[in-house]
Amino acid sequence: MIPRPDPADVASQVRLALAEDVGNGDLTAALVPANAVAHAEVIVREPAVLCGSAWFNEVFRQLDPGIRVDWSASDGEALAASQRVCTLQGMARPVLSGERTALNFLQTLSGTASRAAQYVAAVAGTSAVILDTRKTLPGLRLAQKYAVRCGGASNHRIGLFDAVLIKENHIRAAGSIAAALRAAQAATARDVMIEIEVENLAELGQALTAGATRILLDNFSHAQLREAVRLTAGRAELEASGGVSLESVREIALSGVDFISVGQLTKDVRATDFSMLFETR
Repeated sequence: MIPRPDPADVASQVRLALAEDVGNGDLTAALVPANAVAHAEVIVREPAVLCGSAWFNEVFRQLDPGIRVDWSASDGEALAASQRVCTLQGMARPVLSGERTALNFLQTLSGTASRAAQYVAAVAGTSAVILDTRKTLPGLRLAQKYAVRCGGASNHRIGLFDAVLIKENHIRAAGSIAAALRAAQAATARDVMIEIEVENLAELGQALTAGATRILLDNFSHAQLREAVRLTAGRAELEASGGVSLESVREIALSGVDFISVGQLTKDVRATDFSMLFETR
């Protein structure tokens, strides 16, 4: 079961989105009679994985709690082209005012979930786990991390506060791989993940000698990944990162690495095509 998004986070993100779009009032919706009622449906125009229903609902809850939204699909569910996703009923003005913001959340988060599902499908049958990164849209990190889970992939660290990832500049500042690992172990609680990035097989050897338990292999070739797996021999978890694409991810997975982190899941989002069609009665 996919953990649900925090309602407080959803409400805050929606509040900001409505403030930048609606502002002091929707000048165009004001042209519609105040007593007009809208009956609408949302259609997906292409195959996708649904994500974002909580944000969609929250848009209309904040504009008018009387608007009713009925879903025919759930987050994480595969959608077929032309499938009806939900229906809405309520006063026409707030439905019109919320349409764009609600669809923006739905198309962005479904796009993220759909991309994650493609990567998960590409490595099916291997032991590799697809991970996201911190390359998220500003202000939407938790939402996109949730969308990644809806697509069947897993989350890496949420931010700088919940795990240690020692990268090239950290190593240079500390003086060596071993020194950086010692500093991290001394400063970090036992249940916090410590991962160190290496750029070649020699650095991998240094990290293993220093006792690293999780190592990020940055921009390794496929041959180097296979050799890294052989040299590590299960002494540490290995994560491949850098230049990962749908075309290359399966071969990376077949190298035997434990994890593959993909910035493209959240950074290069292609919005899913949704449309809201409605009539007034």
